[in-house]
Amino acid sequence: MKIICIGRNYAEHVRELNHDTPEHPLFFIKPDSALLQRGQPFFYPDFSTEIDYELELVVRINRLGKNIQPKFAHKYYSEVALGIDFTARDLQREAIDKGNPWTMAKGFDDSAVVSEFVQLTDMGKDIQDLNFELRKNGSTVQQGYTGNMLFAVNDLIAYVSQYMTLKIGDFIFTGTPAGVGSIQIGDTLEGLLENRPMLSCRIK
Repeated sequence: MKIICIGRNYAEHVRELNHDTPEHPLFFIKPDSALLQRGQPFFYPDFSTEIDYELELVVRINRLGKNIQPKFAHKYYSEVALGIDFTARDLQREAIDKGNPWTMAKGFDDSAVVSEFVQLTDMGKDIQDLNFELRKNGSTVQQGYTGNMLFAVNDLIAYVSQYMTLKIGDFIFTGTPAGVGSIQIGDTLEGLLENRPMLSCRIK
């Protein structure tokens, strides 16, 4: 399975990181070894001093697809989840400054937290009409609304599938809203989707 992550998909997040607004979806890959087993704590790695959280809506691909048309993309998923894309921001910044790839800053072990998946039909709302929230130690630090995506989920699926075949079980992290910040040992992160608790991650 692949973990496909979309970058810069919310305008306010683009502004908070002082980046240019993309003309088309940007994506990168995390390896399957980045997946943190549900319910397990995240152990702060010794190679970074600046690990950031990024809460995102996640969809799971349920059928094989290549060169998918946007009007058919909704047939390739039926469930949604929340995910945290952990980023070693110091490593990423250094790599970007030197013009180097920054896979190590995004793809390290346990850097992808994924909640349980729920049927989109159970949410009773369109995928572009979902609210989600991240709390750190009980205080809200991120709030997102999928209607604010620069590129809608179906367009993301269509775009990515031009470049690589989507397989059953692949995850797509659809981008993070504004409010990203750093974690410290002892923190607890909680993700809610439409006020429904979806994930909890302790930092050790």
